[in-house]
Amino acid sequence: MAEIKLDATVRTEFGKGAARRTRRANLVPGVVYGHGAESVHINLPAHELQLALRTANVLIGLEIDGKDALVIPKAVQRNAIKGNIEHVDLLTVKRGEKVEVEIAVHAEGDLAPGGNLLEYVQNTLLVEAEATHIPESVTVSIAGLDAGDSILAKDIPLPKGSVLAGEGDAVVLQVVAAQVEEAPAEEAPAEA
Repeated sequence: MAEIKLDATVRTEFGKGAARRTRRANLVPGVVYGHGAESVHINLPAHELQLALRTANVLIGLEIDGKDALVIPKAVQRNAIKGNIEHVDLLTVKRGEKVEVEIAVHAEGDLAPGGNLLEYVQNTLLVEAEATHIPESVTVSIAGLDAGDSILAKDIPLPKGSVLAGEGDAVVLQVVAAQVEEAPAEEAPAEA
């Protein structure tokens, strides 16, 4: 995964009014924490951050007033109506360090004939991977699965360097039979 570079500035004003002024200036307030270091409150360029966060678990190289930091997004707060990023929490990581992240699960292939439906019980898997080699997603073959079949987390092949961090017996995908609605039975006409 490529590292995205962003410039950040240290934030000196706090509170609701300061956050609003920051957002009007096309910046996003955020905080960087991790590795026992003191939290650093920062401002990030809104547009560049929005583009960077299109990739799940993106690795961001921050330059904060001349100091470099390698971070991954931990929590992103968005405006419910506009979808703008209102605040971001970033976790400091080191090269070679293992981190736990959620990666998307995608299915490929065709189910067995018969009108069955695929149900995603979990859309993501919790995995442990090196901070600089976080997989974007994992693909699972559902070819030939029939009603009642399921795929457990431990059965999903993970990319090299990744190990399952969540429960192995958790159901991720399951195949269910399509519900067929029965036509109402016609009533016989009553004799007089």
